Amino acid sequence: MVELGGIIPTIDLKEVSDKILNQKIREAGERWGCFRVINHGVTLSLMYEMKKTVIDLFERPYEVKMRNTHVLPESGYMAPTVNTFCDQLDASSNQRETMLEYAKAIDGLAKDLARRLVESYGLVETDYFSGCPSLFRINKYHFKPETVGKPGVQLHTDTGFLTILQDDENVGGLEVMDNSSGTFFPINPLPNTLAINLGDSATIWSNGRLCNVKHRVQCKEATTRISIASFLLGPMDTDLEVPSAFVDVEHPRLYKPISYKGLRQLRITMKLHDGEALKLITHEGLK
Repeated sequence: MVELGGIIPTIDLKEVSDKILNQKIREAGERWGCFRVINHGVTLSLMYEMKKTVIDLFERPYEVKMRNTHVLPESGYMAPTVNTFCDQLDASSNQRETMLEYAKAIDGLAKDLARRLVESYGLVETDYFSGCPSLFRINKYHFKPETVGKPGVQLHTDTGFLTILQDDENVGGLEVMDNSSGTFFPINPLPNTLAINLGDSATIWSNGRLCNVKHRVQCKEATTRISIASFLLGPMDTDLEVPSAFVDVEHPRLYKPISYKGLRQLRITMKLHDGEALKLITHEGLK
């Protein structure tokens, strides 16, 4: 495990030993809540075509983009399926194929990483997140001279279990916070890699072992920045519960069971987006 393009670990997913690989992922998840991956199985050509498609879709006329009117609270516009999204934006057949292939590849990677985290703790049941839905969000930042030094995205944690980010390979700005010191570290561009962030659901499931990384995007220069974020969410209508293996006399159960929908609604209602909502679902917080 090496540090490239910043201080967070970079993990080679082609590690010969599954046990060693799983341990590296767990250590990075507990220490930072984030890491980069190389040899991740998503082809470079697919990553290139996906970004090319995203850039083209952002250039659609305003009236075309406004067909996408399903607003997910505090997350922008969202279509229920990739095909619906493609229909709304008049995507070509090649662009539709690219997005479907990309979504499938990233979903497979996300669930493989989740499985490896589960296995790293020696749990017998490893399919906790195999049935959880995923979604992806495309982002375009129009940074201007007057916005340099200001936030493009405020400090926050993600609600779901983990996020896979195909960041802009040329324009930086992503920063993560070290929970132990409160210091921010830049996640510098590193082409052909993917950044992994663990969210609130990972912290809940692991009974506090895994870190829900706080992160933000800062405007570093007056230019356009593109990123593609893919989210492995969590149980939508059933509760996410801490496995009994994580609970003993020395490690009491920290969190009440809660679904992804419930957690997200709590964050929105209480306007707590930087992990503070978890304090409300502790046994003390709900009394």
